[in-house]
Amino acid sequence: MSKFDEIRSFDDREVNEAVQSVVRHPMMKALMNFTFPDVDDEIWSDQLKDTFSIYDFQKNFISHTIRKILETSSQGLTTSGFENLDKNASYLFVSNHRDIVLDTSLLNLVLLEKDFVMTSSAIGDNLVQQNFLHILAKLNRNFLVQRGLSLREQLKSSQLMSEYIFQLLKSENRSVWIAQREGRTKDGNDATQQGVLKMLAMASNHTSIPDFFKNLKIVPLSISYEYDPTDVLKMPQLLAKQKDEVYVKAKDEDFTTMMSGVLGQKKRIHLHSGNVLHQELDDISANFDNKNKQLQAIAQIIDESIIQNYHLWPTNYIAYDLLNQTNQFSKNYTEKEKQLFERRLEMRINVDDEILKNGFLSMYANPVVNKMKLVSQSF
Repeated sequence: MSKFDEIRSFDDREVNEAVQSVVRHPMMKALMNFTFPDVDDEIWSDQLKDTFSIYDFQKNFISHTIRKILETSSQGLTTSGFENLDKNASYLFVSNHRDIVLDTSLLNLVLLEKDFVMTSSAIGDNLVQQNFLHILAKLNRNFLVQRGLSLREQLKSSQLMSEYIFQLLKSENRSVWIAQREGRTKDGNDATQQGVLKMLAMASNHTSIPDFFKNLKIVPLSISYEYDPTDVLKMPQLLAKQKDEVYVKAKDEDFTTMMSGVLGQKKRIHLHSGNVLHQELDDISANFDNKNKQLQAIAQIIDESIIQNYHLWPTNYIAYDLLNQTNQFSKNYTEKEKQLFERRLEMRINVDDEILKNGFLSMYANPVVNKMKLVSQSF
């Protein structure tokens, strides 16, 4: 028994039994038939039964699934910045969050193909309520973020997760992916929640916050999709927020969103690995002695890296120009690209609803706005 049993992923010694328990599940069959459409069920089934480690499961099966997703629903994945990382080191990737499944899956595919240490990744336990999804998540080295807890339970859970992440990074040399905020960004404004950093810092004991974070080797990760396959699904929650209403999710909404993210059209995708936070943390240590101000400064550095390295697509520039009724960025897209985006807009929402239309356009335009703000602040 381990104190982390409630949240941890599988150990390798548990993998084969877990695989055997789901190999005949209809969802596993659907997943494998999608991944290997020309392979007899008996072949992939036998190979699954001979799987005894998470690495083998990810390498021999899930990596092929992600490649198939890219092949069928995107125009390719590009990367930058990973050449600056040490292949044998573990890192804490603090990432903007756009898609439930793909953000971390794409990162792990990149790490696998570049021969880096793959990540353990945080996932909300609300997303894996079905037993099959829970097992699949643990087979992909996901650990659970417990949701819907009382304040006291939340504090205890955060302490546990902080210690688990620290153990993964420092004792197991295992990289970790965590979103910069709770839940996906719905409006295109990527901002680090201080609460995430406070949770991470709970394992610091008597070490100063900047020194502790330096030890974690934080890497800000920027993920950008040319088309957000779940853009229209984010609208109801955005509208509720604008109206200051409590948003209540529909039954199976999370599962629908996951499937839409996986199968929906994304066009081009780019992942940029920022530089490891190091000197910046020394500067924070020298300039701030208040813990909250230190956390605020660290969040700002992560935000600046993610925004600066976020790859802007034609869709972002088109949305900005449409929203502001300008041609300011017309050199960054073609007329055909603009027509295609406008067609997507018309097909996905009621364009006569100004609030809905502006919300949809803002989702794509805000990364441009935020990068412009960042540039203006640097002068």
